Amino acid sequence: MTAQSRTPRVIVVGNEKGGAGKSTIALHVTTALLHTGARVGVIDLDLRQRSIGRFFASRRAWMDNAGVALPMPLDFTARDPALSAPGEVPPDVLEQAFEILAPADFIIIDTPGGDTGLSRAAHARADLIVTPMNDSFVDFDMLGTVDPVTLDLIKPGLYSETVWEARKQRMMADRSSVDWVVLRNRLAPAEARNRRRLDERVAALSRRIGFRIGPGLRDRVIYRELFPFGLTVADLSTKVRPVAVSLSHVAARQELRGLMQSLGLPQGASAAVEPEPLAAAS
Repeated sequence: MTAQSRTPRVIVVGNEKGGAGKSTIALHVTTALLHTGARVGVIDLDLRQRSIGRFFASRRAWMDNAGVALPMPLDFTARDPALSAPGEVPPDVLEQAFEILAPADFIIIDTPGGDTGLSRAAHARADLIVTPMNDSFVDFDMLGTVDPVTLDLIKPGLYSETVWEARKQRMMADRSSVDWVVLRNRLAPAEARNRRRLDERVAALSRRIGFRIGPGLRDRVIYRELFPFGLTVADLSTKVRPVAVSLSHVAARQELRGLMQSLGLPQGASAAVEPEPLAAAS
């Protein structure tokens, strides 16, 4: 992207169900984009959990201790007291955020597991909505309703209606379309009958309401293991190695590349990460 004549591309990571892996996806997309040299702004609308803010505070502390420089985002949440204080959030706070983050190439917005006014406003500003869902009909229930006897798809779910409304608002505002990608996140390693049933319903819903299906991130130890350091697998290199590197870490980097490709986002040249001798995959 050139530095002129464009507005930041807004990526909203959303799903009204908690525990779907939104923050994990948001953090990995952010760090992967940072390593391409892009200027990335982050907005954490999960005002209770604040995973994004804690992650990048830990990143700064780890860098200072290790004497290693890593790319950092423009963090609106940390700079604006309205998103750092408890209580009612001013309705114009999102507009303030976009003004502050205008120099960015991308703005990543992590949303809470629930329906809030700020979350809906963010969805209406999105160019790309990324929805991680776990390998479960519990997660699918927010996207689509199925018949309890036949499991046939009956209608879109509550979150699908939220995205539909956001797309409609965006089209009315500036005639722009909103790309929507549902990520099959934390898939179980073994093929199962439940997985096949779920795959069929997700595919049917995608045809009905218009989203793309992409690969998410598996439930790997490394994704949790690096979080306390403020790091992701995108950061690993010969100088950045807070834990022993195994073959599973190399596979995790491949997963992240596949995720970025499915979202149509740029990928930088990754630093080589070789597993340590005799390291066991986890």
